[in-house]
Amino acid sequence: MEPVALPLGRPREERADAARNRAHLIEVARGMVAELGADKVTMDGLADRAGLGKGTVFRRFRTRAGIFHALLDEEETRFQREVMSGPPPLGPGAPAAARLVAFGRARLEFLVRHMVLARASIDPGQPVPAAESPSLFHVQMLLAEARPDDAQSGTLALQLVAALEGPILLYLQSHDDAPDLDAAVENLTTSWRVLVERVCG
Repeated sequence: MEPVALPLGRPREERADAARNRAHLIEVARGMVAELGADKVTMDGLADRAGLGKGTVFRRFRTRAGIFHALLDEEETRFQREVMSGPPPLGPGAPAAARLVAFGRARLEFLVRHMVLARASIDPGQPVPAAESPSLFHVQMLLAEARPDDAQSGTLALQLVAALEGPILLYLQSHDDAPDLDAAVENLTTSWRVLVERVCG
C-alpha cells in the first residue's frame, strides 16, 4: 500500500510583512495594468513602482505571468463567491440545469471582463491542465444533481468545462477588438444553454 502523507499541524500562516507586501504589490500591479496596459508591466517595473526589491517580487510571483495570475486569482475568488452564495439562478436555490445555464453566461461575461489578465497570466512554458480549472468542481457538482449516473466518472464535467473555457477564450480573443463582441458573447451563451438543456434534458 502506498504511504499517505499526513499534514503536520496547521499550515504556517503568512507573515504580516509578507502579507502587506503581497497586498501592496497586487494593488500596484493593478494600477500599472490600468495605466500602462498589461504588455508594459514587467517584474523590474513592478519592483520599482512598488518601492520593493526585485527579489521580493520574484519570490512572490516567480514569473511575469505570475503577476497576472495573482490579479486574476483575486477576481476569480470574487466570482466563485457569487457562484457559491449569490442569488439564484447563479447561486443556490435554482434547479441544477438552470444554475448551469446561468453559470455559463456569468463565466463568459467574466472571461470578457478579464480577457487581458487571462491572456497575460498564461505562461507559455507551463501546461494548464483542464483538471485545474476553477469551474470544474462546480460543474461536476451540478451535473451530479442533474444527471447523477452520467456524472460519476467526471468526464462529462471535464468536457463541458473544456468547451466553456478553453476554446471560448481563444474565440473571444479573436473578437475582442470587434464592435460585435457583445453579440458574440450572446451567441455563445445561447449555444451553452442549448448544450446544457440537451445534456440535462
